[in-house]
Amino acid sequence: MRGLTWDAELIQRYNINGPRYTSYPTALSLVEPFALDQVKAALASSNQRLSLYIHLPFCHKLCYYCGCNKVITRHQHKADDYLTLLEQEMLLYKPLIAHRGVGALHLGGGTPTFLTEQQLSRLMAMLEAHLDLDVHAGHEISIEIDPRSCSLEKLAHLRTLGFNRVSYGVQDLDDKVQIAINRVQEEPMLNAIIRRSQELGFNSINLDLIYGLPLQTPASFERTLAKTIEWGPDRISLFSYAHLPSRFASQRKIKEDTMPTADTKLALLQLGIERFTEAGYQCIGMDHFAKPTDELAQKQRAGELQRNFQGYTTHGSNALLGLGASSISQVGGVIWQNEKELKQYYAPIEQGQLPVIKGVSLSHDDTIRADLIAELICHFHLDTEAFAKKWQLNFADYFAESLQRLTPFITDGLVRLTPERIEVTEAGRLLVRSICAVFDVYLQQSQASYSKVI
Repeated sequence: MRGLTWDAELIQRYNINGPRYTSYPTALSLVEPFALDQVKAALASSNQRLSLYIHLPFCHKLCYYCGCNKVITRHQHKADDYLTLLEQEMLLYKPLIAHRGVGALHLGGGTPTFLTEQQLSRLMAMLEAHLDLDVHAGHEISIEIDPRSCSLEKLAHLRTLGFNRVSYGVQDLDDKVQIAINRVQEEPMLNAIIRRSQELGFNSINLDLIYGLPLQTPASFERTLAKTIEWGPDRISLFSYAHLPSRFASQRKIKEDTMPTADTKLALLQLGIERFTEAGYQCIGMDHFAKPTDELAQKQRAGELQRNFQGYTTHGSNALLGLGASSISQVGGVIWQNEKELKQYYAPIEQGQLPVIKGVSLSHDDTIRADLIAELICHFHLDTEAFAKKWQLNFADYFAESLQRLTPFITDGLVRLTPERIEVTEAGRLLVRSICAVFDVYLQQSQASYSKVI
């Protein structure tokens, strides 16, 4: 495996419960209530271009593994009601972000393609009218797609609306696994929509896979990996299934005796990494792969890869504004999240208020640690001298407790530490979340709410 060294014993030893570090502090550290004045002040003090995230929570069917904020319904009119309130939320933000410009748009869910072609057109028209979205400016405009809810005609419509990147939830191709997670999608359908995406000229096509699902075996997963490589997507996400039935009721429908053992789960991950790197994909961070020609791979090689609430990104320098139920925003030194349940999301908007439920204003220490963690999780090394100069601190003194917690990682060859540099070794890259955790002052208080890092 290029760029990685596999040591199952070390991986199991350091496979702690920890965050994915799409932010620092993480979403679980947000507090409520959170004053809207802090949101407005953050927007007023920032002149960053915006990356927009729109959460569309509706799904036709329940996928048992899913931990996302979702609403299961067959009633299409609920999306019309949602778009009406979403437009009102846009209008509340409009005077706060006037003339800021939109540098990227991502639709997530739920299932964004739950929306009909007419509803998708309405949404894009709202964004163009109220938030100055320009679909012809060459910016990234992406959408998560459930292949079961996206006809080839709807896919073509998305292209005409300006979408240039698509991500498909494949997860696993084995029939037994699909039945166990209640997400049955036939391979010919997947083949047709992926091939049509390539014909329509989307700039980047991503396929999501999950390892650690019920009934998965290395033999069955091998076929999923082979077919994924045959399809030739620009990017592949290989996510660890986070089994947290105490937090997510839908996961209680998964039978515990069908779950792979810890050793089997590691074998699935190892197999995925080997097959994708052998096929020429470049490892991106801890769970992504990209063709060397893809922008994500290019940014990593240039040392410009960044991370936000959508994961690894090429436009993390933008301010992130999330709209819709449960969406998270980060502007300057402030992170905030919307109400999760539809009724609670709708109520403040109908009263002319932003639907913010919780948030946090980053302290100076938060900002410093966020910068350090982002460097390690994106680039696997940190120039400590340059970092100390940037933040005007003595690195060894400031991070004395964290560096003490780093000692076992150094002893086991997962990290190299010199007076000038912290470097995550090839053996440590899969455990970069565990390594970042030693610098996380919030995590030292509790790991109970997080899944295993692998």
